Amino acid sequence: MKRAWLAPFTWPVIVETNRRLCLPKDALHRPTSDGYEPTRLLWESRHRLEMTLAETTDLCRRCHQLAPFCNFNGNTFVAIIRRVIANLALPPDQAAALHSLAGHIVAGTATPEEQTAFSEILDRLEQKP
Repeated sequence: MKRAWLAPFTWPVIVETNRRLCLPKDALHRPTSDGYEPTRLLWESRHRLEMTLAETTDLCRRCHQLAPFCNFNGNTFVAIIRRVIANLALPPDQAAALHSLAGHIVAGTATPEEQTAFSEILDRLEQKP
């Protein structure tokens, strides 16, 4: 199912999400010189497009890897994908599994087994009427 999952998450929302994640830890909230602009351009060119949930998760992963901020890049984009998943009407156990697996994929820590499980859950969601 293709949707514009990330349409509500404009670049200012991403920046604010990072700021809010940095604040409690008193971590530096500042753009990086190398990653900020390429990430912003990628995000702004793609976030309004209709994508599958797998493609949406991959975009968040790619943006995390580009490291647009000095701190909490992974947490920023994991927070976004988890907000997307929270809006799905799923049974609690399936929502929790998808939430966890997507977070690991965006953070770059997913095992091959977790990636397979994520794909299987998405396949089942696609088959529902």
